[in-house]
Amino acid sequence: MCGIVGYVGRKNCTDILIDALSKLEYRGYDSAGIAVFEKGSISVEKAQGKLSNLCSKMENGHKPVGKVGIGHTRWATHGEPSDINSHPHGNKRVTIVHNGIIENYKQIKEFLEEQGYSFVSQTDTETLAKLLDYYYDGDPVETIAKTLAEVEGSYALGIMFRDFPDRIFAARKDSPLIIGVGKDENFIASDVPAILKYTRDYYLLEQDEIAVIRENDIQICDLHKKPIRKELQTATWDVDAAEKGGYEHFMLKEINEQPVAIRTTIAPRIADGMPSLEECGLTAEELMRFRRIFIVACGTAMHAGMVGKYIIERLARVEVTVDIASEFRYRNPILTAEDLVILISQSGETADTKAALMLARENGAKTLSVVNVKGSSIARESDYVIYTHAGPEISVASTKAYTVQLSVMYLLAFELAYANGKITEEECRQHIASLQQIPELVTETLECEKDCQMVASKLMNAESLLYIGRGLDYALSMEGSLKLKEISYIHSESYAAGELKHGTISLVTDAMPVIAVATQMDLYDKTVSNIKEVKARGANVVLICKKSAEVDPEAADYVIRIPDVEDLMTPILAAVPLQLIAYYTSVLKGCDVDKPRNLAKSVTVE
Repeated sequence: MCGIVGYVGRKNCTDILIDALSKLEYRGYDSAGIAVFEKGSISVEKAQGKLSNLCSKMENGHKPVGKVGIGHTRWATHGEPSDINSHPHGNKRVTIVHNGIIENYKQIKEFLEEQGYSFVSQTDTETLAKLLDYYYDGDPVETIAKTLAEVEGSYALGIMFRDFPDRIFAARKDSPLIIGVGKDENFIASDVPAILKYTRDYYLLEQDEIAVIRENDIQICDLHKKPIRKELQTATWDVDAAEKGGYEHFMLKEINEQPVAIRTTIAPRIADGMPSLEECGLTAEELMRFRRIFIVACGTAMHAGMVGKYIIERLARVEVTVDIASEFRYRNPILTAEDLVILISQSGETADTKAALMLARENGAKTLSVVNVKGSSIARESDYVIYTHAGPEISVASTKAYTVQLSVMYLLAFELAYANGKITEEECRQHIASLQQIPELVTETLECEKDCQMVASKLMNAESLLYIGRGLDYALSMEGSLKLKEISYIHSESYAAGELKHGTISLVTDAMPVIAVATQMDLYDKTVSNIKEVKARGANVVLICKKSAEVDPEAADYVIRIPDVEDLMTPILAAVPLQLIAYYTSVLKGCDVDKPRNLAKSVTVE
């Protein structure tokens, strides 16, 4: 959600904090701010809007100078985006930055008002800052522990106490936070890209841990002040992986990184031409015992789960239910020890998905997480973990994270189907061979870029459009529709093509765009019939199909073709033109592609 950073060292920290925040701006850009120890006091500068607004404000006004500081980039939850609601929050004695939500902030605020405190912002964070001040007795760690004992909710905190100008303090619960370890300097950050320019070494701060960070010393303890020893982690990718690499936007870069990401994800899970998930403890014997599977996720990850449902049920003949994470626990699902709950999350910190994980564990179900971030909360708390290897995904609109999630769904389906005796070893090897060809075929699919640009030029002025498909193509059309609406702000909806005549076709008007995905050859003729239904009512149709498909010239105005591959494997390939269409439509409209309005990369609150 929000992004926080902190620095303690020998350099002027203002520029370092701003640079680190620029690597985290994808986590929120409603406002930004920094707090720096300067001449015996804590100097705070903050501004509504993007980080550049804060930079301009400091260039034209006061730019703090100091060697210890914290910073924040905000995605608003409590309180509208404004200068006043921007972080940092606090007073002369205590200043904090915060990622998360304090659920009982109203009760805390009422208590503090009774004690004589007044509030200037609408944020839950200000209540936490003033509760720290209320409990402060000269011992920062004791104060933090006492304060957090009163707090309900999630938090990653960077804290400064005026009386301790040579250090910063950090704590976390349910929101991510790392401690970067450098030479004569140390850091805190919500995510690794923020510190890669300075160090690749870091500690993962765990639940309910408190850290004291000085330039040459890091001390970590629990809420009872008991010291904790940590294992030093090292990032396996460098700063170049978190930069645009010559592309105009991160999204375009990440679309083009998909062949490598898919290959890197599947290669370690294939042994002698067969799927192998034993690295995460999922042996064939373990898989065979599951009676039902639940796939729980949000947004794009949920759409990957929809594809997973189709292929697992088709091949393994195991019942699969796909749930939106934010609805899962509130419908009181029937879960048993014979069930497997698969949780898909790029960040591994998605709040609703984490809540679903806890519910599954409480009911005795086994949990498998499919995540991209090693050491993330969901990964650590699951029974089994399959890490995707997409590398950092900076653009808010997910692309390569989606296709690597699909790749894992295929591996899981093949392994499960073979374990249950639903496919032979020969058939399993054939499926794996097809999956191994996908990275090369994605590279070939990327050659449709010019066609996608042309289609985008026809969509950019549309007010509304439809995506349709059947079977796997319907699951894919859901993701295509989401991509377009989230970055171009054009209203779009996806529908099962066979459902058009049950109400949706009434929306079709003259020249209305309809994007039809028709890659499943056993359903191709039926889908074409549905396409003709919208065409007869004046729709402009964009058809995505295989190269070998015969296309009736009366059925489509524009055709984008993907390489021929077995029907089961088409979703990964067909995702590429849908991503490119969304990307170029957004570019042509002049939208902020990587940072669409009202959205943040990692949703770490409910």
